[in-house]
Amino acid sequence: MSDLQKENFSEWYIQTIKNADLMSYAPVRGCIIFKPDGFAIWEGIQEQVNKYLAQENIRNAYFPMLIPEHFFEKEEEHVEGFAPEIPWVTQVGNEPLDEHYGLRPTSETIIGNSFSDWIKSYRDLPYEINQWANVFRWEKKTLPFLRTSEFMWQEGHTAHATEEDARHRTIHVLDFYEKMLKDCLAMPSYKGQKTPSERFAGAVDTYSIETMMQDGKAVQAGTSHFLGQNFAKAFDIKFLDKDDTHKYVYTTSWAVSTRLIGALIMVHGDEKGLVLPPKVASTQVVLIPVGPWQKNPEIMETLDKMLATLKEKGVRAKIDDSDNTPGYKFNEWEQKGIPMHVELGPRDIKDGQAVIKMRDLDDKQTESLDGIEDYIKDQLDVMQTRLYKSAEARNKANEYYDIDTLDDLKKHIETKKAAGEVPGFVLIGWDGTEETEAKIKEETGFTTRNIPFNPPMEKKVDIVSGKPAKYTVWIARSY
Repeated sequence: MSDLQKENFSEWYIQTIKNADLMSYAPVRGCIIFKPDGFAIWEGIQEQVNKYLAQENIRNAYFPMLIPEHFFEKEEEHVEGFAPEIPWVTQVGNEPLDEHYGLRPTSETIIGNSFSDWIKSYRDLPYEINQWANVFRWEKKTLPFLRTSEFMWQEGHTAHATEEDARHRTIHVLDFYEKMLKDCLAMPSYKGQKTPSERFAGAVDTYSIETMMQDGKAVQAGTSHFLGQNFAKAFDIKFLDKDDTHKYVYTTSWAVSTRLIGALIMVHGDEKGLVLPPKVASTQVVLIPVGPWQKNPEIMETLDKMLATLKEKGVRAKIDDSDNTPGYKFNEWEQKGIPMHVELGPRDIKDGQAVIKMRDLDDKQTESLDGIEDYIKDQLDVMQTRLYKSAEARNKANEYYDIDTLDDLKKHIETKKAAGEVPGFVLIGWDGTEETEAKIKEETGFTTRNIPFNPPMEKKVDIVSGKPAKYTVWIARSY
């Protein structure tokens, strides 16, 4: 980490976003404008999710942004969980509306209402759809991408004949999210079940993948909810089964959002700013002519051929033939996080080589022009793996398993702060009570992240009470 990352990680984050030209602030409180380079990252994530949906035969749909107030009131726990964050439409022009409409914080209610009309028989099940949408949660404290009053996401909604099938979909999606983060975003994650206090409002069980930022804080990167029959009963979603009886369906919902962009920046960024994993970068390689290239047509001819071959091989590349100086170009593309740039000048043409600079490495290297396109493609794959392994190693170095009391946790936090280090993720024993969770948060700022499916070790003692632990839980400070 750079000095600024260590001293003021949030300031480094804002500077990185600004220098990479990913967004600008909107004239609406807590909202941002996604500029093309920022939205391109989201499009890369969308592409991965849509591939999964197609493989699973889950189709995209779209529902209205405005949700009638009485829909929220049908599921008591759901409305209680979201009520403080919902903006309301109460009039049109000067005319008050007979019923108020909430800007969607999530769509279980309006989709549940539709499912009750669409699902009639066991032959209709499973009924599985997804929507790409914007949602609104009026946040008191905001941070671009990570926590905004309006953000974008995908939300999958499914209905099943049996609990077994619904639970299978819930976990299958979670597994996909974990794989997408690893393969596409080069981000390791922690997979597990949320505690009841952190559970989605109205769900029976909520599962999450948590990610660790370079400052040791957590970002919840994706969630998948088993809703049981709660929304089915609230919205009367029944089907006629094979035994000629009417039954309630079991439903699920799951989502990843544009907060993944913020997590991506915080996981891979360095002192120069943004670092994009090649798989999600809209531009993977920039080809830069250097020296008096305008007087040497062979330079551009070589780069044009290189560009064409790279595109044939599926590499997303472009040529920067602007009038800016080479130094300006190198700095600009580094700040934008482009995985690789290739320099070619008169001397390189003479020597039959080009200069390659990987975004995550300090040194440049030379490579023969003969077969360079294959080399470039290979090095992008190598960088993708390198970024993941680097993040994984950093995570491991900031996981702590030997903290068994609240005093130990406080001392750990103070020691790390004094040393300019991060407190990271701490594995603790938990007695299963909300009182314990509340005390940990009140006295340390740490919250439960999830109950891992495969913890690195089992904790035997509750960190607060000293009583036997019922669960082993990851805790951390979070965004």
